[in-house]
Amino acid sequence: MEMPGAMTDLLQVLAVSVSVTLMFVVLELVRRRKLTEEYSLIWIAGAAALLLLSVWRGILHLAARTIGVYYPPAVLLLVLIFFVFIVSLYFSVVVSRQRQQIERLVEEVALLDADVRALRRSVGTVAPAEMMPGATGHGHHAADERHLGRPQHVGRIQTDDERSSSYDARAASRRETTGQP
Repeated sequence: MEMPGAMTDLLQVLAVSVSVTLMFVVLELVRRRKLTEEYSLIWIAGAAALLLLSVWRGILHLAARTIGVYYPPAVLLLVLIFFVFIVSLYFSVVVSRQRQQIERLVEEVALLDADVRALRRSVGTVAPAEMMPGATGHGHHAADERHLGRPQHVGRIQTDDERSSSYDARAASRRETTGQP
């Protein structure tokens, strides 16, 4: 029959192993670029907290006595529930921000598509022979003709603020043209 102390030591070794494994998995995901550094900080902090509680069981007992809990593992569950709550709230904020960015990008793509269509109508379609002297038209597709009329990007790349103000100006111009509010 095993001693209760031996079982506790086995559980402690298991807890330390799980904590170290979690830390290793998170670092490996970051290394492989499957998890960004921004999100990895949450998981590294969680793994470090678990490792700390696994190595020094006295911290768990001290925390239990401090908040008036008689069963120390209940404090661990309380900490885990709090951690899950914080992570859920954080990811809700991230998802909301990304949804707003996606909506803005969809609107910008729609405006760009309308600009491209307007440019195509103003330029008209050009036969491949007119585009390149000596071209017979064989092997060319409608996709080749679509490139006509597109403004070539010359100069520096726009910053987010410049793109945003350009987007706002185009959106205001569209609203004026169509009479939408």
